[in-house]
Amino acid sequence: MATASQPSQDIRTHLRLPLHLDPQPEGGWTITSPLVPELLTEADTLADVMPNVLDAWQVVLEIYEDEGRPLPAGLYPMHDSNTPLTLDIIVPA
Repeated sequence: MATASQPSQDIRTHLRLPLHLDPQPEGGWTITSPLVPELLTEADTLADVMPNVLDAWQVVLEIYEDEGRPLPAGLYPMHDSNTPLTLDIIVPA
């Protein structure tokens, strides 16, 4: 079973989810997705981003399922592990 700290390894069950990380004046980040307006979470550090997004994503999936709504267009499934990904990361200067 997948957890926030250890997601499932079957890439075919994954979707590409674009995220925006907005820095907060008091520190940390507010995280949203331009494709999924219901996804909203925060993280104190960049290391907290992934587990917090995965937790928020589970809530979003429950909302869509409970309301009988399809997931938003633009979420592209990962068909196999050979699908290229683009990832921007933040590194110290």
